[in-house]
Amino acid sequence: MSNIIYLGYDFRVEPIQPGVEILIAELGYLGFESFVETEVGVTAYIQKEDFNPEMIEEVDILNSKAFEISYTFNEIEQTNWNEEWEKNFNPIVVDNVCSVRAPFHDKPNTQYDIVIEPKMSFGTGHHETTHMMIQHILSHDFTGESVLDMGCGTAVLAILAEFKGATTIDAIDIDNWCYINSLENIERNNCEYISVYEGDASLLKDKKYDIIIANINRNILLQDMQTYASCLTGKGTLFLSGFYNDDIPLITEACERNNLELQQQLERNNWVALKFDKI
Repeated sequence: MSNIIYLGYDFRVEPIQPGVEILIAELGYLGFESFVETEVGVTAYIQKEDFNPEMIEEVDILNSKAFEISYTFNEIEQTNWNEEWEKNFNPIVVDNVCSVRAPFHDKPNTQYDIVIEPKMSFGTGHHETTHMMIQHILSHDFTGESVLDMGCGTAVLAILAEFKGATTIDAIDIDNWCYINSLENIERNNCEYISVYEGDASLLKDKKYDIIIANINRNILLQDMQTYASCLTGKGTLFLSGFYNDDIPLITEACERNNLELQQQLERNNWVALKFDKI
């Protein structure tokens, strides 16, 4: 994998909401693998060999009069990514209970200490949605539970679920880089109960879980909500994030249609994370 070249597209989006969300969804369908939201928009990554310039012409939002979007791009050698993260990745501590850090950081005095090398994968705890999902997990009893971490990214949430007592955990991501990175991080944290799969919700046929964690963009959540609900056990719990406060009515309506009742809401910089119970 050391010779793989990525293209990084830096998009400046106005208005940033919901422009970034729409842009990520459209780029994802075209094969862009990873996204890092910025103060002015989003940076999107795709393998150079999978890209052709005509792809950009297929992004509908770039031609929308409702948004002003500009972009630049450059080549990124995957072998340099670890060095870049080492320069820029700072440890975080959530509620003085859970830390997320890289191997080169000093070990903090927290109850749960997660060590990851995120590389190009999403989910370090720095983003509001991952931070809030960590808070949800910290406040919930996972002892002996079966768990799905859908769109697992770095697998940080799956790892925390095991630390909290879950005994059967599936971590799934459609991104090959996330799949590989999750395997690495699971081994790094000496986890025993996490299985990692590369794919989407089609892998969930005939599966059952006590708890489902899904930190994905709004459109995918709405598309797969019925699948998540059907995979929950009788009194199962669904944690959702990856969307804005304005999206709550849409998400809640989809959940209620599938016999899921809203129990708790967290908000951080207009991003939200919701907890639903099956009824």
